[in-house]
Amino acid sequence: MDAVELARKLKEEATCSICLDYFTDPVMTSCGHNFCRQCIQMSWEKAKGKKGRRRKGSFSCPECREASPHRNLRPNRLLTKVAEMARQHPGLQRRDLCPLHQEPLKLFCEEDQSPICVVCREAREHRLHRALPLDEAAQEYKLKLEKDMEHLREEMFKTGKLQAKEEQALDEWQNKVRRRRERIVLEFEKVGLCLLEEERRLLQALKEEEEETASRLRESRALLAQQSHSLERLLLQLEDLSQREPLQMLQDIKDPLGRSSFSTQYPEVVPPAALRTVCRVPGQIGVLKSFQEDVVLDPTSAYPYLLLYESRQRRYLSSPPEGAEFCNEDRFVAYPCVVGQKTFSSGRHYWEVGMNLTGDALWALGVCRDNVSRKDRVPKCPENGFWVVQLSKGTKYLCTTMAAPTPVTLTEPPSHMGIFLDFEAGEVSFYSVNDGSHLHTYSQAAFPGPLQPFFCLGAPKSGQMVISTVTVWVKG
Repeated sequence: MDAVELARKLKEEATCSICLDYFTDPVMTSCGHNFCRQCIQMSWEKAKGKKGRRRKGSFSCPECREASPHRNLRPNRLLTKVAEMARQHPGLQRRDLCPLHQEPLKLFCEEDQSPICVVCREAREHRLHRALPLDEAAQEYKLKLEKDMEHLREEMFKTGKLQAKEEQALDEWQNKVRRRRERIVLEFEKVGLCLLEEERRLLQALKEEEEETASRLRESRALLAQQSHSLERLLLQLEDLSQREPLQMLQDIKDPLGRSSFSTQYPEVVPPAALRTVCRVPGQIGVLKSFQEDVVLDPTSAYPYLLLYESRQRRYLSSPPEGAEFCNEDRFVAYPCVVGQKTFSSGRHYWEVGMNLTGDALWALGVCRDNVSRKDRVPKCPENGFWVVQLSKGTKYLCTTMAAPTPVTLTEPPSHMGIFLDFEAGEVSFYSVNDGSHLHTYSQAAFPGPLQPFFCLGAPKSGQMVISTVTVWVKG
């Protein structure tokens, strides 16, 4: 008897005929057959309900049908050990036996890719399939597995190299970011030092100008005070002389008349607007450009004879209207004005306006409420919903309101203006992009509502404004 047959016989002896599994707590009946204790008890419990002739307290054996007393079940300790040995024997594991026929799995069906026994080989479902001995099939598949493993090792090697490269790239990137972070901090420290130095320079220049102008004003004040004192003394002498008797007055008239003919001096008064120092913060325009908006003009709001030419599309956005369009309620009809399409009710916004203006140009720039009067001529001031700066007839004084002008001295009319709106802060600031100087800032607690960019040209031949890609001028 070979080892396989011996193992099969051992398995049969260690298997319960009821559950077809290895014995668990085996017991022997009076007729000499062995079963799992739980299996035989369940079998007899089921038999209780069946009709038939049997002696009271006894049940038939599932193997030989001989009556056996219910309580006459003796433990079989030897069979318990045999079942445990069979359960642990590697050659008797359930996976090594056919689940249908309980025969050793000796063949491999290539069609179904599964091991089969010799009984399965003759069965209808496998009869026409190619079957190989288990060892031959294992050898073939072992070669395939080795090829697959070799491929996987190559892929693992490639993956490892790529992983190493990625780790190196990550380290290099983090080092680059660290160096860039250090450079940013260092550069901002330098910028801070430069700004501090520029601040000191500007404050020193302002101080020197203040002292120089104050000195001139004090000299003028002293000269005028001395002159006023001399005039007062002479006036008193003349008043005294005029009250004398005719003879006495005429005897003393020569000397007072000579002194009353002296020339007075009136020094030139230095106006506060003549202050030359203008605030220029280095790099400020660059910072403001980070909030830059591409302002798009609203042609429906434009004054009837304010022409808007879009250079990219090479077309007019507006032209002198006719009929009912002239009275469109959205149009400005009191001044040559236009507003942007977008309204702002939060955030920070910056835009620039190029100006190619004549010497007598009239213009205004800034923001306005979205519901300002477009039919009436009203002063362009915050009380009427306008926060603008204006230049009148090419003067060098920039007025912030019409009703109460606060002039800002300009060395020359700017050709490039920047407007910065900080809605939450309640501020509108104006800058000369030419030299980066700050011109004026409106500051208040809060704006009363949404705002729009506002543009105004005073009259024909005032010149042109350029907003984004649109050129604006007044038709003559």
